[in-house]
Amino acid sequence: MTTSKIKSDKMKKVNNTAGLKLFLSVVLLIAAAGCKKEGIKEDSTAKEKAPTAVSSGDHLPSWNDTKVKQDIIAYVKDVTNTESPNFIPVKDRIATFDNDGTLWAEQPFYFQLFFALDQVKALAPKHPEWKSKQPFKAVLENNMGELMKQGKAGLMQIVAVSHAGMSTDEFEASVGKWISTAKHPTKKKLYRELIYQPMLVLVKYLQDNQFKVFIVSGGGIDFMRAWAEDVYGIPKDQIVGSTLQAKYDYNNGKPVITKLPALDFNDDKEGKPVAIEKYIGKKPVFSAGNSDGDLQMLQWAASNKYKNFELYVHHTDSIREWAYDRKSPVGTLDKGLDEGKAKNWAFADMKKDWKVIFPGN
Repeated sequence: MTTSKIKSDKMKKVNNTAGLKLFLSVVLLIAAAGCKKEGIKEDSTAKEKAPTAVSSGDHLPSWNDTKVKQDIIAYVKDVTNTESPNFIPVKDRIATFDNDGTLWAEQPFYFQLFFALDQVKALAPKHPEWKSKQPFKAVLENNMGELMKQGKAGLMQIVAVSHAGMSTDEFEASVGKWISTAKHPTKKKLYRELIYQPMLVLVKYLQDNQFKVFIVSGGGIDFMRAWAEDVYGIPKDQIVGSTLQAKYDYNNGKPVITKLPALDFNDDKEGKPVAIEKYIGKKPVFSAGNSDGDLQMLQWAASNKYKNFELYVHHTDSIREWAYDRKSPVGTLDKGLDEGKAKNWAFADMKKDWKVIFPGN
């Protein structure tokens, strides 16, 4: 399938904040600015020696032997020790992880947006009229600024083409094909390869200690379920995300569920604790995120009666990934940075705490 090749000079045209927020509410994404936008730093040519790696045989081998790693291990050992006053029964060991920016990368756009644009481009040969018809013309010309100008009506057309008007099985197949072939425009890796190795081993470490790990993300639930189980080892029924409306049709004895181009639930910010209560039914005791969109989820975990652990992934490595926080239009970490520091939550500093970023690095 054709992949997006959106150049940074085109990305710079994305300066309509209201349009970006609208895109989030409509297509379950936040459209973003290019990697040269203020607040986002990337240097693919510079070289920097990584911090000293931890010894082999470690519980978290992709992490350097720093305080945050030691605190995670100490927490897990404490709450799984039946002799400890902080022991947590297995049934209450719930962990929630954000996806974008926490389990895999999210720059310069959320990857689900790349999927939507690629879907339009893949279908374009069947629709020659799109070359002169908005919003498709803007997509085909990689003109994100013009796409934002199309407003809700234009964006809904992108949703209808890329995410709706098809059965759930058809959508899963289209996502599966894309995730297996599409490559990031600057990293030149498959999107599924841009996952964080340290977070993979953390998920596995928690699972090995009988934590039930959930993804709770603002991304589309059907989009994530098409690939995340294979990539992260987190079952499909433990993935919670934003949803589009859908309808059931008996279809002459061959039932189908069809996705509709209308938002059902936005699993972001205040929506995350609501979704956790709705789909999980228990407060997490361990929660990880990377942005202000995850703040309420971490606050919810922090209110648990059991000893709890809140973790923010802090994007500080402009050489191996990207460096951004307060000023980034994608993955903004501002209020969460202040509140997390004030409450002594853990911060995984990518540059200092992680031996590697992506698998194979």
